[in-house]
Amino acid sequence: MWTNRQTDGDGYDRLRSAFERLSGTRITTNIKADGEEITEGFGLINEWRIVRQTKSGQMSEIKVTLSDWLFKMVEGRSVLTLHRDYFRLRKPLERRIYELARKHCGAQEKWSISVETLQKKTGASSHLRVFRSMLRDLVAHDHLPDYAVEMNGDTVTFRNREALDTVEAIEAEPERPYIDPEGFHDAKSVAPGYDVYALYDQWVSWWIDSGRPELKSPRAAFIGFCRNKHKTAPLR
Repeated sequence: MWTNRQTDGDGYDRLRSAFERLSGTRITTNIKADGEEITEGFGLINEWRIVRQTKSGQMSEIKVTLSDWLFKMVEGRSVLTLHRDYFRLRKPLERRIYELARKHCGAQEKWSISVETLQKKTGASSHLRVFRSMLRDLVAHDHLPDYAVEMNGDTVTFRNREALDTVEAIEAEPERPYIDPEGFHDAKSVAPGYDVYALYDQWVSWWIDSGRPELKSPRAAFIGFCRNKHKTAPLR
């Protein structure tokens, strides 16, 4: 699945629990106008439906009906999108930190915040010393989707990876075809086990040696190169 979750019986149980929680989540709003106050309550989703095979327990179809309020928020682009690798983050605190970065940094080049304030925003109950240690691990592993994390004393800075990649590509070698983070993610899917960044360098060298032909879609060309590499010499 897109969320990197299982589609077997255990995945079904977890998804069902999630839908039940969402169905039970209620929102109440009030609007005052012309001497009247209108109070309205609604849920996040109206109904859900899962179809699965009775023998294997495998899910084959999922249908979710959003509430009118949530649907309008999506239509109006008032809901933040999440990188698909968000669902690969196994620690709740890492997910919360990504959510904060997505909200406050968004498409900006960077966003800075103090360690203490970040801890309060995450709701982490651990000692500040433990929270700092977790942040240092996050910086060292550099696996947060969309954003690179830096620590400088008591300041944590989130930098937009796409903006960084664009700047680095322009400064280092303007003619190198640009591949966005989603493109590298797709490359990993078609060439499991390979270092896709090393494959990118190989592909660029091949492209330069070929006379720099025009690329209608650099992303598609690069993914095709990775797919052929895996087909010729699979590592997994």
